Amino acid sequence: MTDFLSVFSFSLSITGPIFIVLCLGIFLGKRRVINQAFIETGSSLVFKVTLPALLFFNISQANFEQSANTSLIATGVFVTLVSWLLLEVFAHFFIDSAEDRGVVVQGGFRSNMGIFGLAYCFNAYGNEGLVIASLYMAIVTIVFNILSIFTLNRALDKNLGLGDTLKGIITNPLIIAIVLALPFSYFDVTLPKLILKTGEYFANMTLPLALLCIGAQLDFSALRHELKQALYAFTAKLFVVPVLMVLIALSLGFRGIELGVLLLMSSAPTAAASYVMVKALGGNAALAANIIVITTLGSIVTTSLGIMIMSQLGLL
Repeated sequence: MTDFLSVFSFSLSITGPIFIVLCLGIFLGKRRVINQAFIETGSSLVFKVTLPALLFFNISQANFEQSANTSLIATGVFVTLVSWLLLEVFAHFFIDSAEDRGVVVQGGFRSNMGIFGLAYCFNAYGNEGLVIASLYMAIVTIVFNILSIFTLNRALDKNLGLGDTLKGIITNPLIIAIVLALPFSYFDVTLPKLILKTGEYFANMTLPLALLCIGAQLDFSALRHELKQALYAFTAKLFVVPVLMVLIALSLGFRGIELGVLLLMSSAPTAAASYVMVKALGGNAALAANIIVITTLGSIVTTSLGIMIMSQLGLL
């Protein structure tokens, strides 16, 4: 009983704070303390300033070998490709509407690693988890974008070129911050305390502000439409992909913090960027929104269960 309570407490320490801040965002959004203008400004601030600062300062002052964990990154890329292929096959046989197939496939494999994934890793392992997860996030996010473009172009019969996608990747503030941080990490350059302290102020804003904005913009009214197809993506994103990730990681010998990072990053809900991409291509944006809402709420529960099971087995 004591062991179970210890594992439960560890699980709650990872997902509990995220759930509380997310619920606070929902409450403040309903009370209109947080309005749409705040959400747009806050989300932009997180994406362009505070999250890049968080990534830069943590990676730049970390051990390079810890940041550039090639086996971990390769595993994440491989599982992403396998998950995408399985979802494509499933969608072909079980989703009647060709236009909805791409939306479900993207919703099933594309994680919100930048906010939820990093938050899970930070709560579980502190700065060490954040550093390991950051470069992993950058590389796997590029794969997410390329696969999403391919899937949605084919399903929606559109032509959003890879050139535009690559331009978006190159100019992505998160990827720029990680690339700039790597030389500092590689050459073991210690930044002045004044700069580090200033960066810490920005970095500490990131997760609370991002979670408040996400909570405030969750639209539960969207759940009335096309819930069945959204549940397909929900099942894939929060059960199939994390289980597949863990099984492959275990077979490759990952244990401890590395296994934990792979579990936590794959357990994150569907990325908000998936909605933006679907809407831009004229696809079923309501379905994309449904997937984001139910995976965002469900991820906290399934991630907690995953952590408890893995901890009980002594693998984390």
